[in-house]
Amino acid sequence: MEKDEARPRLLVRLAQLEEEARIGESDRAPVPLDQDKVGRLSRIDAMQVQAMALAAQRRRQAEKDRIAAALRRLDMDEFGACTACGEDIAEGRLHNDPSVALCIGCAGGKVEAGG
Repeated sequence: MEKDEARPRLLVRLAQLEEEARIGESDRAPVPLDQDKVGRLSRIDAMQVQAMALAAQRRRQAEKDRIAAALRRLDMDEFGACTACGEDIAEGRLHNDPSVALCIGCAGGKVEAGG
């Protein structure tokens, strides 16, 4: 992936993550304890929605952190190089996700065929 192609894709994804966070903000709000206003089952359901929203927020933040790191690598002209071993990251891997920082070898070893 060309460096001038990576930056716009990273910035678009960052904006999408910000919008997702804004939309899901109310789901992360604390669940009221007042059972006169909210029944027990409704409260349990709300707590489950809240837990899922918080987990989604953690995943979004992790992706935002990866994007910020990729943008820094672009600025430092280190984009496309594995941060662990320095080898080039495969073009297809970068095209799939321009925020990846590791080559496939450093990311977890060989990918086995059929598995």
